[in-house]
Formats: sequence, C-alpha cells, structure tokens
Amino acid sequence: MATFLYKLGRFAFRRRHFVALIWVALLTLAGVGAASAPAAGTTSFSIPGVEAQKAFDLLEQRFPGASADGGTGRIVFKAPEGQKMTDAANRATVEKTVKELSDGSEVVSVTDPFTTAAVSKDGTVAYTSVKYDVPGMELADSTRDALEKAGDEARATGLTVDVGGDALQAGAEPGAVGEVVGLAIAAVVLVITLGSLVAAGLPLLTAIIGVGIGVSTITALAKALDLGDTTSTLALMIGLAVGIDYALFIVSRYRSELAEGRDREEAVGRATGTAGSAVVFAGLTVVIALAGLAVVNVPMLTKMGLAAAGTVVVAVLIALTMIPALLGYAGKRIKAAGEKRRSTGAKSGETRGGTGEGSDGRGRQARPGPGVRWASFVIRRPAAVLLLGVVGLGTIAVPATQLELGLPDDGSQPTSTTQRRAYDLLSEGFGPGFNGPLMIVVDAKDSDDPKAAATTVTDGIKDLADVVTVTPALFNKAGDTATITVIPGSKPSSTRTEDLVHAIRGQGADVRADTGAQVLVTGTTAMNIDFSQKLNDALIPYLGLVVGLAFLLLIVVFRSILVPLKAALGFLLSVLAALGAVVAVFQWGWLGGLIGVEETGPIMSMMPIFMVGVVFGLAMDYEVFLVTRMREAYVHGESPGQAIVTGFRHSAKVVAAAAIIMMAVFGGFISSTESMIKMIGFGLAIAVFFDAFIVRMAIVPAVLALLGKKAWWLPKWLDRALPNVDVEGEGLKAQADAASSRDGDEDRELVRA
Repeated sequence: MATFLYKLGRFAFRRRHFVALIWVALLTLAGVGAASAPAAGTTSFSIPGVEAQKAFDLLEQRFPGASADGGTGRIVFKAPEGQKMTDAANRATVEKTVKELSDGSEVVSVTDPFTTAAVSKDGTVAYTSVKYDVPGMELADSTRDALEKAGDEARATGLTVDVGGDALQAGAEPGAVGEVVGLAIAAVVLVITLGSLVAAGLPLLTAIIGVGIGVSTITALAKALDLGDTTSTLALMIGLAVGIDYALFIVSRYRSELAEGRDREEAVGRATGTAGSAVVFAGLTVVIALAGLAVVNVPMLTKMGLAAAGTVVVAVLIALTMIPALLGYAGKRIKAAGEKRRSTGAKSGETRGGTGEGSDGRGRQARPGPGVRWASFVIRRPAAVLLLGVVGLGTIAVPATQLELGLPDDGSQPTSTTQRRAYDLLSEGFGPGFNGPLMIVVDAKDSDDPKAAATTVTDGIKDLADVVTVTPALFNKAGDTATITVIPGSKPSSTRTEDLVHAIRGQGADVRADTGAQVLVTGTTAMNIDFSQKLNDALIPYLGLVVGLAFLLLIVVFRSILVPLKAALGFLLSVLAALGAVVAVFQWGWLGGLIGVEETGPIMSMMPIFMVGVVFGLAMDYEVFLVTRMREAYVHGESPGQAIVTGFRHSAKVVAAAAIIMMAVFGGFISSTESMIKMIGFGLAIAVFFDAFIVRMAIVPAVLALLGKKAWWLPKWLDRALPNVDVEGEGLKAQADAASSRDGDEDRELVRA
C-alpha cells in the first residue's frame, strides 16, 4: 500500500492543477445540488419491531385518517393573579385561539379545554391540544408559525401563554459561535505545530472543502433519502475533526521528510506513502464504527452513521490527493521540520552536526523534546504509570454504573424556551404526568366481547400505582379496536413512569389469556422507553462487530496480537470514563452550570452506542498514528524501548495537536441550545481527551514497555496468512536502497573508466 500511495502522492504533486480542479468541481457540483434541492425536515422517527411502533402501525390500519403518528401542538394558558380561566374575557380569548387553529393547514383536530376537562382544578391553568396529519418533525414551517402566532395573540390579551408539543421540533442547530471558536483554536494549534500560517492553512482548507462536499451532498439527497438536520450536524462534526487531523498528519510527515534532505516531490511521495497509509487504516476504523450503527436497525441511526461515514471517506481521499497537490502549490513557503530552530541555533554558535546529549545524531535537537522526555519517563516507571492511568479512568467511570437512559423532551429544554415554560405550566396545573400521557391500544379483533375486554383493561390499569387518570375506551367504527389514555403521576422521563409502562404490559398477558384481546402501550413516552431498550439490547452485538472487525484490521496493520488487544481494551476504558463524566454532568448536575446544563435527567438513549461508534473510530486514529511510528522504528532495527521513544519523538506532538483540535471542534457544539447536540459535543470532547492523553500517551507506552518484544509477537502461520499492507514503508525503503545501490555501482564504473 505504501508504494501505491507514494506514487499517488507524487502524481498529485506533479498534476496539482488537475487534482485541484477535480475537487473544486466536486464541491461546486455538490453545492449546486444542495442549493437546488427541495427542502427536507428532520428524518421521520420509527423503530421497527418494538411494541410502541406496532401499536402506531395498528392504529393507522384500524383508525384510518386519524394520523396516529401525527404531530401534536399544545398551547397552555394561565390566568393573571386573582383571575380564573373560566372568566368571560379569558374564556373568549381561548375560544378565539381554538377557532384560529382549527382553520390551519395540516390540522386534524383542536380541543376546546372547556368541553374536554382541560382546565385545572383551581381554574388558573387550561390547555388546548392540536392534532396534525403528519409527524411533528415533518410539519411545514408555516404550520409551526401559525401555532406560535396563535400563542402570541393570546399572550397579548394579558394571559401567560406558552406553546409546547412535538410540533415545535425543528432541526438541531449547532452553536455557531462555538463552532467558530473551535475552528479558531484549531487554527492556533496548527500554526504552533506546523510552524507557519501557510502550513496551518492547508488542513483547515481541505477539511472545509471535504465537509462542504459531504454536507452539501447530504442536503441535496435529504428529500429523496429522508435525511434530517441531525444527520448533517453529525457529518459536520466528524468531518471537520478527522479532515483536519488526517491532513495534519500528512503535512507534518512531509516536513519531517524535508528535514531528511529529500526534494519536495520525493518528500510528498514518502509522506503520502507512510502517513497516508496510517490515514487509510485510521479512516477505515472510523467508517467501520459509523457504518456499523446499521446493526441497531433504527433507520434514523443507520442514515446518520452512513452519511457521516461517507464524509470520512471524502476526508481520507482529500488528504491523499489534495494535500499533496496543495503542497506543490505552497513550494518553499512550507519549511522542513526544525528549520527555524536549526537556523537560530547556527546563529547562536550551536553545532549542527553534533551528537551530544539531546541530539538525534543529525543535530536537529539541542535537547530532547517533551515527547521524548515523557516516553523516557514512562519506560523507567511503566508499572506506576499504568496503575495510575487505569485507576484514574476507572474512578471517573464509576458514575456510569448509575446510568439512566431516556430521550430528551420539553422538560430538558432551557428555561428560556416557550416549550419548557409550557411543560412547567402543565406540571403546575395538572401534574407532571400530563406531559407524557400513555396511549393503550386494545386489539379486540379476536375477542368475543370487545367492550368487556376494554373494560377489563381499564379497570386493571386503575388499580396500578402512579396512575392519575384513565379515560374511557374509544372504539373505531368497526368496533374491534379501542384506545385508552392514561395519565401517569410522574414526569415522562421518570423511572416510575417506565415501571408503569412495564406493569401495563405485564397485565396485558393476563388480559389476552382471559379475553383474547391484545394490549399494546404506545405514545411518545412508551416509544422512548422502547427505543432505549432496543439500543441497550443492540449495544453488545454492535460492540462485538465493530471491535472485532477493527481488531482484525489492526492485526494486519501492526502484525501483532497483543497491540490490537491492548488498543481495544484501552478504548473500552476511555469510553467508560467518558460515559461516567457525562452521567456526572448531565444526570447528576456536577459542574453543569459551566456548560449551560439547566435541567438534569436521563442520558440520551443513543449516547452509549453513539459514543462507542464514534469514539472507537477516533481512538484507533491515535493508536494507528502513534504506534505505526513505533513499529516502523522497531522493524528498522531499534530495541522495543528505543522504538517507543522514537515513536513519541516523531508523533507525540502531532497526536497531541490532533487531539486538541478534535476537542476544540467537538467542544464547539457544547454551546448548542439543543440538549442532544450539547451532550454529544461534551461526550466526544471528553472522550478524546481521556483516550488521547491518558490511554494513548500514558497507558499504551507503559504496556508496550512492560511487554517488550512480546508486544510484536505474531504466530508464524498467521504471519504467512496475513496480507502485507506495508504501513511502515518497507517497500519504499527497499526501493530507495536499490536506487542507492545502482547509483553506487554507476559511480564505481565511472571511477574505473
């Protein structure tokens, strides 16, 4: 592979105009497609195979036109101090609002609070519910505007009015200011690492082009493939991070090759052949982790994973082709590694060719760098470093044992939003359970007495704990299916509400045995519970698939059994610690005020499996970039301890910079007002910190130092069976040695002549 990528890098360097034109054309094409594509909302949410989804599907069949999965809006009214909602003026305002909403598009029904008992016992709070014929995430903007306008007009009369419901759900908006700050931090880190504005600008430019192509393509295909805004946000987040990092690794290796005295075209070829090989395999691990989300069998997650994986593929291709092309354009403006330092040393009288303490034999270092000093310390105290790292991350991971999963609702919104205020008003007037009613579907098609079966279900639910209200059964025209609404006593995200759902389902088995009717529980709250359970059930198979495939891939890369095993175990430790930090901040509220967490609650259901997918891919990036340099040194004859130091000398600074850049990019999304995006940004940023600086920079060298030569052991039969992908560039070295030998022979022939 190294030889092929070497040739590809040199080709891109020589044909830089052609390569640049191709990528600019692709960006233009994607941009035009995005600009001309029809608008698409967030992807529709469905979970095949779970009970709540089966109930929704049954309602679509038995209650045609009722839009069982249609969106809902809710306007909550509160009377001024000393007044009641039943007062004539307040009542007139509500009735006017109901009439205006009834005339809107996509509206199926609007309830009148004075005829549906939707006024609180003390008369101060009332609400009207709006039912739409399409899911809340697919409503037209004009429909949402009409709902908000009706609330504004009612508020103008002196009432306290707030609007809630899934009708107001819109695409997740990342924090724009945070993104800019993240990119600014990335730019500063790149300048410090690469030594010039030109060199630092290349990774930023190529990352932006890659993300532009990826996100624009997603936007262009959004309507046709039912892709949502969250898909674009994930692609943007991952694409920026890996795009900058992959380009950084190749540019950094290019500067190192220049420092070896090679001409620019040869340096580009060798950088692409060596660092480019690591980029390919690092990118493959990320793609495997993201595409593997399809195992969960949730369409939304599958689309998010595949779209983000596509953006990563674009980032890899750009790093392998456009970076060499741009290096050709940059010419002498990008200097060899250490050139400024060497020239400064020369002016101050330092010898360039000395091999004294701190020198690498070529005089490029006056003293060992921080990476070398740290690696040397770890080699001297490997057991202590390993113990401290494992115990530290293990301690941080402890809160993960108390992990509670759920999906964010209006109760997790900032208090400044109308959705959150409407949620609180409903809780105040009717109890927290009104924000998450359960819908019970009684399928009595096989029952001899459907009405008796529905009565049995209703009476059984009334006897359960944490039940506030049970409405009478409402049958369809055929009389074979009924719906019953249950109001819990606890808020939707409460464990008591989850227990109630399980209790109702537990009673359903007895009802079916006695009456022949099937009982199904659905509604947003039940759907969230089922979604969480489905993700929990899929976590172990997903983890096995992703880690297993990546383990096999890393065996091929490192030609070792223990190094990939250590990489996988280190990842598990870092992701558990990151989950512990997420629980401490978002569930327990520790230091939550620092990042704007206004409401604690269950952790988003998809967070564990999402973090496993994304963080595993990124963790393997650092493993590949750091350890391939160690293996390269070991293969070329250095001792295991020397190889660790050499790997850190060449890679530690770049890996640290890459990690800081990823943390800055992910951290920028913490400023989002969307709780899901905020949690993802924090979780990924802290996971990168743990994995890069504790696992890869401390635990990995400590383990390798303890293992010594055993770290690189591979059974001979497996060594023969595995393909030789040549990540270390052995083929390039052999090619260079052969060329040098030929040149020497020619020189000797000339001398003899």
